[in-house]
This record gives sequence, C-alpha cells and structure tokens, in this order.
Amino acid sequence: MKGILGRKLGMTQYYTPAGEAVAVTVIEAGPCVVVQTKTKENDGYEAVQVGFGAKPERLVNKPLKGHFARAGVKPLRYLREFRVENAGAYAVGQEIKVDIFSPGERVDITGTSKGRGFAGGIKRHGFHRGPMGHGSKYHRRPGALAAKGPARVFKGRRLPGHYGNERVTVQNLEVVKVDPERNILMVRGAVPGNRGGLLIIKEAVKQER
Repeated sequence: MKGILGRKLGMTQYYTPAGEAVAVTVIEAGPCVVVQTKTKENDGYEAVQVGFGAKPERLVNKPLKGHFARAGVKPLRYLREFRVENAGAYAVGQEIKVDIFSPGERVDITGTSKGRGFAGGIKRHGFHRGPMGHGSKYHRRPGALAAKGPARVFKGRRLPGHYGNERVTVQNLEVVKVDPERNILMVRGAVPGNRGGLLIIKEAVKQER
C-alpha cells in the first residue's frame, strides 16, 4: 500500500498530450518522513507513521518532542499512519516523496469537507420546497415528521442540522501529472476540503478505468 500526506492547493485546468482540457486538483504532496514503524510482533499490526509539514518547536508539547527526538527528526505538523504489508521495509527517518506515484495510477484521497454550519433540509439533503405563491406559508420547512401510530420521530430521520466538516474519501481518482521537483501531484477531479487542507493520498484499493 503506497501512501503520502499532502496539502490541497486548489483547482485548475490541465491539457493532456491529446489536447483534452481536464479539471484537476493540485496537491502539494510530501515530502513525508517516517517517524515510527509498527510491527505485528510489537504492536499487533504492520504500519508506518509518517509526518508532514514543518512545525515550530515552541508549539510542540513535551510528549511529542520526545517522540520526534527518539526518531531523530524535526517536529512535524501532521502525523498519520499507513497500514503496510511489511513495516520492516521502511526505516525511521526515511523520506517518502511524491514520485512513488506515476501518471495513470488511481488513488483514493481522504480529507475534511468544507464546514457549512447549520443548514436546512433543502441544502443539506436536497429536499424539494413547497409552493411559493397564493397564500402558501409552507416553503422550506421539513414537513410532517412522526408516524401516526408510534407518534414519535424515528432515528435516522433526515432533518436540518450541522452540515459538512466531516471526513470524506473520494475513490479511484486518476493521477494526471507528477512533478517531483516541486512536490506537486495533479489528480483528475475534485477532492474534499478547503485550500490548505490536509489530504491523505493512498493507492486505490480497486483500480477502475
């Protein structure tokens, strides 16, 4: 399983060699540093912990300072784990760069979607509104909620509420371009989150073309 951390820079157009203009998301991917390796013997599973993004030492608490000092790396802003088949193939302090991916590969990207605050049913769930004219006072409200017999609202009922700001994964995105010199990865389509948001990029579990 190949994986790297990145930061969303925004969207733009990219012209393929065939002259087709495609919408792409530009991601600053890596370089990431291996901070810790976890093995089945010691931890019960195989994984590597990687860090991304520099962080001033004055902003790091004491437990994390010790964690980074033990690994011999400078403080990093983000730490995430990637499950791997053989953690012994990685060394603490090793760099993981964007060139682990190549154009044409498929990736799954996880991020935090944009927060939209408290939203009504129309915006949050795509409900239809009521009639707007001739004395109607029923426009954007959710309508009747409870079943007549039980006389209560069932769990899971779609209602107005907090919308966005949740973990979202977009699967099977195509890698369009890789620029190792600038740590840039371009993928076809949109990915969740604001500009500057953290992204977790993994090799797609199911490659579909």
